[in-house]
Amino acid sequence: MPVYEFRCSTCHAVFDERRPMAEADAPASCPDGHLGARRLLPVFATTGLAADPAPPGSCGAPVAGSCGSSCACC
Repeated sequence: MPVYEFRCSTCHAVFDERRPMAEADAPASCPDGHLGARRLLPVFATTGLAADPAPPGSCGAPVAGSCGSSCACC
C-alpha cells in the first residue's frame, strides 16, 4: 500500500498516511484530530547523465565509438 504525505490546514503539521490508491484523495485527519488535511504532491529529484555525462571510453571500449555507439559514453 502506498504512503501519502498530508499537511493539516489548521496546525500545518505534515504527516504520512498509508492507504489504498483508490482512497488517495479521500479526506484525512492530522494526528491532533483536525479535519481537512490535504495531500501534498510528491517531489522527485534526479541527477544523472544529462548534467554529468560519462567520459568517452568509460563503457570499456578501447576506442571511443568502437562499441558501435550503442552507449551514451562514446
